[in-house]
Amino acid sequence: MPGLSLTERLGIHRSILSNQALLLAATLLLVVSASLLGQVRNAPLFTVSVTVIFGGAVFAILAPWRALPAWALGLVPVIDMVAIAVLRESAPLAGVGLLWAFPAIWIGSTFGVGGVVAVLVGVSAIVTFQLVHDAEQRLTSSTFVLPFTVVALSALAHTTARRARAQRALLEKQSADLRRSADRARRQEDLVTEVLDAVDFGVIRVTPEGDLAVTNEAHARLQATVDVLGAPIAAYAADGTTPVPAEATPLSRARAGELFEGELVWFGAPGEDRRALSVTARRLPSGSDADPGTIVVSRDVTAEEQALRARDDLVASVSHELRTPLTSIIGYLDLALDDPAIIAETRERLEVAERNATRLRELVSDILSMSAASRHGAEFDLVPTDTDIAAIVRAAIESQQPRAADHGIRIDSSGLRDGSAHVDPRRLRQVVDNLISNAIKYNVRGGTVTVAVDVSETAVQIAVADDGPGISRTEQGRVFDRFFRGDAVRNSSTHGSGLGLAISRDIVRAHGGEITVSSALGTGATFIVRLPRTQGSTP
Repeated sequence: MPGLSLTERLGIHRSILSNQALLLAATLLLVVSASLLGQVRNAPLFTVSVTVIFGGAVFAILAPWRALPAWALGLVPVIDMVAIAVLRESAPLAGVGLLWAFPAIWIGSTFGVGGVVAVLVGVSAIVTFQLVHDAEQRLTSSTFVLPFTVVALSALAHTTARRARAQRALLEKQSADLRRSADRARRQEDLVTEVLDAVDFGVIRVTPEGDLAVTNEAHARLQATVDVLGAPIAAYAADGTTPVPAEATPLSRARAGELFEGELVWFGAPGEDRRALSVTARRLPSGSDADPGTIVVSRDVTAEEQALRARDDLVASVSHELRTPLTSIIGYLDLALDDPAIIAETRERLEVAERNATRLRELVSDILSMSAASRHGAEFDLVPTDTDIAAIVRAAIESQQPRAADHGIRIDSSGLRDGSAHVDPRRLRQVVDNLISNAIKYNVRGGTVTVAVDVSETAVQIAVADDGPGISRTEQGRVFDRFFRGDAVRNSSTHGSGLGLAISRDIVRAHGGEITVSSALGTGATFIVRLPRTQGSTP
């Protein structure tokens, strides 16, 4: 008899219970019908056989099958088959042989093909023995049909049990695979949770319905100091003074499905102990059509923002203190140069001093212009009028011609096209002066600066190109940042503050336009200013 696993024995135990319950019901029905019809030939033997069947059923129900060896499963059906044979001997006309179907099913489902063969041999031997030794057992069609039917039921039980065991084994294998997958997913989830809890920035996953699905410990720490939902603590924009409504806070916008990058929000009123958060909302990648939601990352940048503001305040204070004595120095130098009595050698030295003092004053003015505005974009008081753009560019070129000649640089203005736009001429001149000055400053000796103006129905475009060393792709994204100077510039003898392009960008944006750069290392650089021709139009 093959060994059975605990799971298989438990399944067989359940089938034994149902089998014995049916056998008891059929035996009880047989006892009643045979007694009423007077078919019992040997009452004592009949009573003993029924008692053995009932006793076997009780034992099968109460037996601890988990603790018994596998071979013990064959005791009860064998005893039942013997008891039914004796019962058939005591009541030959009662059709008792049909009860063999129950132990045959048990044996077939438990012991396989060997059990089916044993049932065939056993039932055939008993029927043959009773046919030979019992005069009341006559040879009829049932003599052949009964063993065949019992064996057929045993074989059917074997096939069904085998199929059930195969399905159970498949289910157990799938269950084991699912458990392993669940354990692996749980380990990965624990690892992701540990990683998220280890970082110092808050992470929130927002479902498509706007619910918060995942948060980490850093988010909880940030929420302890500021309410990122925008409820009890007032929120302010990047400038620190413009109030932000509760429905416009970064997390509220992310829950509404909006995406953004690096949104800076101050929590707490000005003058109080406040915190600054940089918040980014991005769509989660998905390999299916289902929307996985949004990931919101928040970072505490209070220290960085306070340091930047402190730097701007310090630079503004120092620059302001420098401007007054510089103005006085330049004034006295001008008076000294107006004196015809000074000798040529002294005049030359005074002119050098005046040029350097003037350059220093311009640098201080640039620094003050930047520190007077917010760190996220200057706010200029524009006085726009209908202005001839080509005239402004020509005037800027004319003022830069002496400096270009000193460097052996030619300025090509053949691409100028006449056209007007509603702009502030003084501020636009400041932008053009800075672009042409940079093109001369960072150009190669003997190179060319090309200046062009193109006018369409809705926009005006100013382009300034040079033959200089160019700007790398990584530095192009920072060329308009304050105080930024590229590696090629820092390694050269050319001096600059890194403020001119930042000021120019803020002036152009104040007009509703944009300034861009196109460059590559070794091919020069082209700066393009696009401005709307009329107020409110799109460039």
